[in-house]
Amino acid sequence: MSIQEQIKEYIASQPEPKCSDMQKLHHTILELMPACKLWFLDGKNSENKTVSNPNIGYGLYHISYADGTTKEFYQIGMSANTTGISVYIMGIDDKTYLSKTFGEKIGKASVTGYCIKFKALKDINIEVLEAAIRYRTEQKS
Repeated sequence: MSIQEQIKEYIASQPEPKCSDMQKLHHTILELMPACKLWFLDGKNSENKTVSNPNIGYGLYHISYADGTTKEFYQIGMSANTTGISVYIMGIDDKTYLSKTFGEKIGKASVTGYCIKFKALKDINIEVLEAAIRYRTEQKS
């Protein structure tokens, strides 16, 4: 199954209104990042144990570890969680930037160093979420 098919199946497996919200958000991210690499992580580790919620990734950046090794990962991620949707904005060095810049303006959402979590799209200002995504995609990876 292709990554696009896995993404489509994952979004379709969500209950409404989460399914429709994730579909809209998926299209929004693709409009902001039209030529991006797509990822689908099923949430399982190398022993096939579930270690996280499945997630969709967009874009590419290289994580550099203290031991000198690097790993490719996505810039923007999206995942369903028990109460709503999480959007991950990966690779921002300043862990207070998202909450300081977008936290007050985004609406009913929890904003941490790399995650914006909300119950439904109707609860947030989508333009503010788009601005956060755009900020990350304009940074050097």
